[in-house]
Amino acid sequence: MDKQTTSSQPAKNSPALLSLDQARAHMLAAQPCQLVNVEPVPLADLPGRILAADVVSAINAPPADNSAMDGYAFNFSALNDSVGEQGEFKLVGKALAGVPFAGAVGVGECIRIMTGAELPAGCDTVVMQENVVADGATIGLQKAPKPQANVRYAGEDIAQGETLFRAGHRLGPVDIGLLATLGIAAVAVQPRLTVALFANGSELRAPGEVLAAGEIYDSNRYFLRAMLERLGCEVVDIGAIPDDLEQLRVAYREADAAADVVITCGGASVGEADYTRQLLSEQGDIGFWKVAIKPGKPFMFGKLANSTFFGLPGNPMSALVTFYQLVLPVLQQMQGEVAAPALVLWARVSCDIRRNRSRLEFLRASLTTNSDGELVVTPDQQQSSGALSSFARSHCFILLDAGEQALRQGEKVGVQLFDVVLR
Repeated sequence: MDKQTTSSQPAKNSPALLSLDQARAHMLAAQPCQLVNVEPVPLADLPGRILAADVVSAINAPPADNSAMDGYAFNFSALNDSVGEQGEFKLVGKALAGVPFAGAVGVGECIRIMTGAELPAGCDTVVMQENVVADGATIGLQKAPKPQANVRYAGEDIAQGETLFRAGHRLGPVDIGLLATLGIAAVAVQPRLTVALFANGSELRAPGEVLAAGEIYDSNRYFLRAMLERLGCEVVDIGAIPDDLEQLRVAYREADAAADVVITCGGASVGEADYTRQLLSEQGDIGFWKVAIKPGKPFMFGKLANSTFFGLPGNPMSALVTFYQLVLPVLQQMQGEVAAPALVLWARVSCDIRRNRSRLEFLRASLTTNSDGELVVTPDQQQSSGALSSFARSHCFILLDAGEQALRQGEKVGVQLFDVVLR
């Protein structure tokens, strides 16, 4: 895949500890990788792909006026004395979906019509079959419909020349159904972003293996891969690499050669065996290290020789929060996606919450409603950065700004709902 790279070095005198907004802005401005080579893709392979060009409808949908009901079609203006006191019409034919009535329908005449069948010339109204008495030759109205009742007009759903989707839109199941409705068999989409992923830690073992003393199962790589695949990325899984400088050096080179983006998990803190900063300095550039958020402070951004680099902390919740809050927006931009801003709702807290003095905190929490219909948010009791189970019990993040004063029960706070990338 063709790429263009630009420097990710921070501006001079930039703060050692960036805020969330500063970190995002820095990474998005760097725009270290731009995908090219737009490709046409058929409908069956479009779920999750991102449009490279606007989609404009070449036809009307529906293509012709048609019936919204099973019933009888006639001209509403015929409902006068010439038709009879009971609204009686002569039955002259029928129309089925895909088999239209040939000819025109005159005054005082009607046809049997099925849902989706084209409305013939001379008809502008459909009466439901439940509201007529039919004897095979004529029908009598038991309940007259309103003019133009039960008719779907040409272009009512989508008009010819209408822009259905803009470039940068990520296609979902209903979107693909709309493309099929317009007879579009393939559209131009952005190529997939290739992401190399590996975990760092001598204590990590694969699920299914037997743990020895001091060992843990590698969970981060599995949920990160799942989230990347939901974003439509091609994932190159390098595996779990022990805390050995030479093995890590080889892994960095392998990942950089294979992908547009490299994501590591673990080794970004300040321990004796944390080699991330050393290797990033050797093989590329450090953009910044550390962000004023909790969990997830020891996050690292930079570039390798051929790829963008993100170094996530090793604790599961720290890895999840930094990926979602920091990496996700950059991947979306690199993919060419025009993503909507995250939806933040306001809810009353069910208890007092102590703030972190210096960092924005993402608390896992559950949402309910009170007797007045207001949203009420309750933080999970387990907020450890190593406790992934609290996420499984929760619905949202509480966005708790840094400060000295506690958030008191009943006060309002912003909450961010977990979306399809997380769930």
